[in-house]
Amino acid sequence: MIEPYNCVGLIPTVWGIRQRSDMMKNIEHLGHLTKAASWLSSLDIPVRLLVIPEGGLQGFNDEVLDVDHADFANTCAIDIPGPETDALGKLAREYKVFIMAQAKAKHPDWPDRFFNVGFVLDPQGEVILKHYKLATLYPVEHSMTPHDIFDWWIDKYGRTLDAFWPVVDTEIGRLGVMMANEASYPENGRGLAMNGCEIAYRASFPHPGTGNDFFEISSRARALENNMYVLSPNMGTYYLFPDSTTPIDTFGGRSYIINHRGAIVGKQEYGAGSTYVAGVIDIEQLRHHRANAQVSNWMKDVRSELAQIIYEREIYPKNLYLDRAPMKHAEYKEKVIDRQIALMHERGAWAKPSR
Repeated sequence: MIEPYNCVGLIPTVWGIRQRSDMMKNIEHLGHLTKAASWLSSLDIPVRLLVIPEGGLQGFNDEVLDVDHADFANTCAIDIPGPETDALGKLAREYKVFIMAQAKAKHPDWPDRFFNVGFVLDPQGEVILKHYKLATLYPVEHSMTPHDIFDWWIDKYGRTLDAFWPVVDTEIGRLGVMMANEASYPENGRGLAMNGCEIAYRASFPHPGTGNDFFEISSRARALENNMYVLSPNMGTYYLFPDSTTPIDTFGGRSYIINHRGAIVGKQEYGAGSTYVAGVIDIEQLRHHRANAQVSNWMKDVRSELAQIIYEREIYPKNLYLDRAPMKHAEYKEKVIDRQIALMHERGAWAKPSR
């Protein structure tokens, strides 16, 4: 039996990086924040899971500054495992927690390229799961995705749930990742759930998406429709570079821990600084609901033959970067976004506006 425990989502200040070594400033800050958040959150029941939001190690300067993909890959992307995950592993061992986090990282088979990778560390500090982000923040995020090299990916890893939505079974439940914009698409939550996920990492999301409720609505929807916990801590204050003096709240706060019924069990509205969100995870209650509900455990009712009809025709182009580097912002809008909108109009899925 898994006893209820507390999950802590950090909401850190972050300094965007110019080079890989700059990350250690952010990791040091995460250590200080963990000390306060873990101590206060464990006064009732133990903290067993610590969540570091997307951007917590590197920031988002590759996106903000439209940086050349290969240049960022060779100067700022990390290896997993590597020195940075080793440093986080020390936190895992010190506080006896699992850690879920994210970084722009390299793949050994793809020189001059980087991916956006969510990962899990166990309380011994070992990497026990890696997930390669499937839906980047269009049009600004330069990361490669498995779908961008789809034919190569399935040759290497297979055409399976594990290849795209991996889940790790642990002593605190089954953990998976659908970071940030991935959870804007119901298919990613369903892919994780069909692979057994009980706790999904979903962080971060920028303002105005937070202020307009996109982050909350999509996080709660993925939790409710799949009967799984969704962990949605957001980022805190952003400094463009390690030596910057101008603090910007580009994320807008609104961090949540959401249970398997879509209810918020931990909330932190504040985002202009460094803070945290905490909430109780009750895996046995989740499993009881899945096994005993008659209506709201909807996944048992999926009519997969009908769903296959919806997705018979390709929409977003696969293998986009099989033979080239990811596009910069302007080229991506012209060659991908504009093309995709035209495709939806041509198929009649969307009616054209009158003006």
